Amino acid sequence: MKVVVLDGYTLNPGDLSWDEIKKSGECTIYDRTSPDKTVERAKDAEAIFTNKVVLNKQIIEQLPKLRFIGVLATGFNVVDTVAAKNAGIVVCNIPAYSTQSVAQMVFSHILHFSQNISAHAQSVNRGEWAKSIDFAYWLTPQTELANKTLGIIGFGQIGQAVAQIGLAFGMKILFNNRSKKTTELDATQVDLETLLIESDFISINCPLTEENKGFINKTTIDKMKTSAYLINTGRGPLINEQDLADALNAERIAGAGLDVLSVEPAQADNPLPKAKNCSITPHIAWATLEARQRLMKIAATNLEAFINGKPINVVN
Repeated sequence: MKVVVLDGYTLNPGDLSWDEIKKSGECTIYDRTSPDKTVERAKDAEAIFTNKVVLNKQIIEQLPKLRFIGVLATGFNVVDTVAAKNAGIVVCNIPAYSTQSVAQMVFSHILHFSQNISAHAQSVNRGEWAKSIDFAYWLTPQTELANKTLGIIGFGQIGQAVAQIGLAFGMKILFNNRSKKTTELDATQVDLETLLIESDFISINCPLTEENKGFINKTTIDKMKTSAYLINTGRGPLINEQDLADALNAERIAGAGLDVLSVEPAQADNPLPKAKNCSITPHIAWATLEARQRLMKIAATNLEAFINGKPINVVN
């Protein structure tokens, strides 16, 4: 097959191998592809891999040889799956490759707000401990997680992994899910209002839909404790960013830890990077070496299964 990887850099900036995918045929790999070059680069491809390069109906109609689209992510909103299906193109995604890594990032943000290791380490490096008249000092409140309430919005694989870590810290777990969920974990399903009112930390781990876009807004934030922290490793558009920035600046809630924004990379006019006590990481929850190794392996397996006539992880 003629295989084209349109934007491979974020998956593999040089520390992984494309060899498994290359086994499937002639393979051309681009680090990045701008919208005006997508058709030119993909016009002869039978198989395409994309991470964030958009393949809409107009583009798909200009790729008559295309038979397979592999999305190098779990979310597949960059592909018009209906147009692909109508053109006889199979679309596959990469499910559940980063569960533990994303859950780990949730707690990286939670622990940042609990003890702020970096601020204290930098203080020591500046010589402030050496000048202290006391054996200990703290620049920010030091918080114990045991007996705090962790509210998890979206209780799929990632949400449940977050719950397991929370339980290990001795936290009380509440969760909200769009459907009834049975679990063997010591966690209680509640409505969204109850979760917002009772939680000390709130982790957003639900998928983005038309129905829940911007559901974290002034109305829902006003239900939260003033001491609560909001963590989002899901999708940026789940939050009304101006409402969150206003709430942080007014100290309506204690802080927010975000790994995603509505537009990425972050735009200069986004109000959140300058908001009070807002800690933002550049969409790296998925990007541990181990998670990317799994992603690469599943991507290659998806293509191999398609070639063998038994496609897996099909989303259309």
